[in-house]
Amino acid sequence: MELNGIVISPDPRLRQECAEITEITSEIEELAERMKREMFENGGCGLAAPQVGELVQLVVIDVDYTSADDYDPYVLINPQIVESSDTTRPFSEGCLSIPGINCEIERPDHVVVEAYDLDANLMRYEASGDLMCVCLQHEIDHLHGVTMFERLEPQRRMHALREYQEARARGAMPGETS
Repeated sequence: MELNGIVISPDPRLRQECAEITEITSEIEELAERMKREMFENGGCGLAAPQVGELVQLVVIDVDYTSADDYDPYVLINPQIVESSDTTRPFSEGCLSIPGINCEIERPDHVVVEAYDLDANLMRYEASGDLMCVCLQHEIDHLHGVTMFERLEPQRRMHALREYQEARARGAMPGETS
């Protein structure tokens, strides 16, 4: 199921491993542009390709924009976490594919990610204790079929699933959080 161009949980596409991108084609460039547009229109700060129904390892992220004038997302192709801290911290996360709720997720508070950009340059992103750090991990999870529900302990997962069902029954749309 899709709402506003976003694949909504429990769609099985959100639980699949995504294929690596072996060549940056015009289709991949067009997908990146579509993802940027969908992320902006739905008020997100990160979006992974499976969230728009494409099972490839592509992510767009912009955690700093305040308007269309300063909107310039990073495009990450085949991103990998190459380093993460042993220390973790909780962060309240939302997800365009799971509208209407937030979940407190415990994640490493420092990561280093390597990915290719649209010009096939290998890029390195490093983030600590902020939204960028969380967003990198959250979106890379999507590429491996992991949603924020899978990051919760069983009892908290059941509670979050119940909250999500209630939010969907109220008509929650992508970009809405609790």
